[in-house]
Amino acid sequence: MLDGAVRRCGGDVHPGAFAEFSRQQGLAFDGRCKAFAADADGIGWGEGAGVLVLERLSDARRNGHKVLAVIAGSAMNQDGASNGLTAPNGPSQQRVIRSALANAGLRADQVDAVEAHGTGTVLGDPIEAQALLATYGQDREDGRPLWLGSVKSNIGHTQTAAGVAGVIKLVLSLQHQELPRTLHAGQPSPHVDWSAGEVRLLHEPVAWPTDGRTRRAGVSAFGVSGTNVHAIIEEAPPLDAAADADADPEDPAEGTGQEEAAALPVLTGTVPAWLVSARSAAGLAAQAARLGEFTRARPELGSGDVAWSLISSRSVFEHRAVVTGGDREELLAALSAVAAGQPSAGAVTGVVPAGGGRGRVVCLPGAGFAVGGDGS
Repeated sequence: MLDGAVRRCGGDVHPGAFAEFSRQQGLAFDGRCKAFAADADGIGWGEGAGVLVLERLSDARRNGHKVLAVIAGSAMNQDGASNGLTAPNGPSQQRVIRSALANAGLRADQVDAVEAHGTGTVLGDPIEAQALLATYGQDREDGRPLWLGSVKSNIGHTQTAAGVAGVIKLVLSLQHQELPRTLHAGQPSPHVDWSAGEVRLLHEPVAWPTDGRTRRAGVSAFGVSGTNVHAIIEEAPPLDAAADADADPEDPAEGTGQEEAAALPVLTGTVPAWLVSARSAAGLAAQAARLGEFTRARPELGSGDVAWSLISSRSVFEHRAVVTGGDREELLAALSAVAAGQPSAGAVTGVVPAGGGRGRVVCLPGAGFAVGGDGS
């Protein structure tokens, strides 16, 4: 099976996926993915390719590009030791969802829908559904369930293009203000305890209008070797050209283009906070020094803009420092103290153990399936 996967990733046309999944009796009899349905009986393969143009939101706005959607947060993990190569791991799926929510700074009930991996297999779909019920399905308002669907029911499992297909579907759903139905799913799978949370299968189209609150959806892609990816896509924030032009570049509450920016601590008041992190104490000092040099050389950068970029576009490592200040000079002075390893009233430093204190695991996902492989 891995031979066929490698050949596909290398660009060769090869029937390996069909042959190997046929031997495992993993193919749908009629060639259709019946995601989360009672009559799900296996995968229906498809072929596809997708292209996304990614750009930082601030750069897109500055360059005058049309923003279709925003990646609010994402996460990736690995199943580790499990009971088989093609058997998904529910707890790992729950962890990657919670990590993506934390990365986006969101609660589960702030996400309206999930574009699931949903391949239509008897083993994989119930495990994925239970993970969604345990995460997104809890503590939701009455009448606001999580809507669940899978584009594989429409176009088949497009293998290494499956992940990007899910993202494209969500972007189009935002544009058309409707969550399309998942085909072949009139009767939900009896192998899932749907009463365990507020998750509903999209067996019919559901309107998804703009109503003053940011619309968001998650998208999952699980690799055959146990790599799990979850991203949260949200509608593009409204662009008010006049407000942007008049915004004070030093005021963190203006000119961000984010309708929910007030939910972020660094943007709520008049004292912004700059986050710096690295893998070691020496790296943290060097990072603080580089940030200080960069911002000193660019006096036109607003303190709030720097704070936003640091928390929304940078990876966060174990060694961390947060510097605060009433103005730009106080922030730079605190950065200098971190760079010199000196205490400062405007800086807090600390170390967060990697993996929450647990040991490290080195994994080899292989086969290039981190985004679009089959995890059933």
